[in-house]
Amino acid sequence: MSKTNPGNYFEDFSIGQVIRHATPRTVTAGDSALYTALYGSRFAVQSSDVFARGLGYEKAPLDDLLVFHIVFGKTVPDISLNAVANLGYAGCRFLVPVFPGDSLTATSEVIGLKENSNGQTGVVYVRSRGVNQHGETVLDYVRWVMVRKKDPATPTGQDSVPSLPAALSPDSLGDAVPILDVDGFDTDLSGSPYKWADYEVGEKIDHVDGMTVEEAEHQMATRLYQNTAKVHFNQFTEGKGRFGRRLIYGGHVISLARALSFNGLSNAFHIAAINGGRHVAPLFAGETVFAWSEILDKAELPARDDVGALRVRLCATKDAPCNGFPGKTETGYEPSVILDMDLWLVLPH
Repeated sequence: MSKTNPGNYFEDFSIGQVIRHATPRTVTAGDSALYTALYGSRFAVQSSDVFARGLGYEKAPLDDLLVFHIVFGKTVPDISLNAVANLGYAGCRFLVPVFPGDSLTATSEVIGLKENSNGQTGVVYVRSRGVNQHGETVLDYVRWVMVRKKDPATPTGQDSVPSLPAALSPDSLGDAVPILDVDGFDTDLSGSPYKWADYEVGEKIDHVDGMTVEEAEHQMATRLYQNTAKVHFNQFTEGKGRFGRRLIYGGHVISLARALSFNGLSNAFHIAAINGGRHVAPLFAGETVFAWSEILDKAELPARDDVGALRVRLCATKDAPCNGFPGKTETGYEPSVILDMDLWLVLPH
């Protein structure tokens, strides 16, 4: 009997199945520094203990997406080791701040299964949770992923797609942000004078800057998250596949777009929720990522007069500056678009 893990295929999943994922992870200041080296994120709250303490945090929290990627990475050996592609996200809430020294574990529940018409693959829907050493859920999200079948010749009959929210309501946001002393929010140090009240629904922001992806960087990032998906690492197998090369991890694209969004959303220091998101097209090493945002909505948070929330559409492109705000067309997406995310971001009043 083999002692190695071949990963689960579509047929190995069942609705209601709960999986406890291996390898608890204590996150450190080193993880935070490496994350900054990979993406260049500049949000002041996550960059400076002094700045964060001046607002009411015990110290600088980890970047929200670093937490997301670490929890996501725990799920890969059990959920998406045999994936063709990660397809999307919904209902993601950041519930408790994570600090260096905290330890994270993850569990997932299978909430939907749908075999594809080609018989080769199926889509697996899971709700994953990241928990800290105190038993607090720090992160809760749904994702769906296309997974290979073990036996393409035998239909499974699986056809169950869960009902997912289009967006989370404002009254479910903000739990990961302590009550802030906004008088201590120094906009010179944060990089922009623009706060919650300065943004208007319908406003579009070209984040201007671009960042070219290197093969070594995306592999280092994926290893940082202990993400073992074959499509990101194994050129021997991927060279024989559909693209002939390794895919850039979709989370790498999200973090690049988020880091680029600093130029225009500098004070949007916290991702409260990911309402939804799609990886529209693949990204490969050597291509350059650009990003733009659209303000979809604004919301006051219940019992909070220190911060407010912006619902933001964050789009990323490859090898195409975003001054024209490329996005959806009548027949799909413009060819350059690789990411379309719907986020709730928190800013000071």
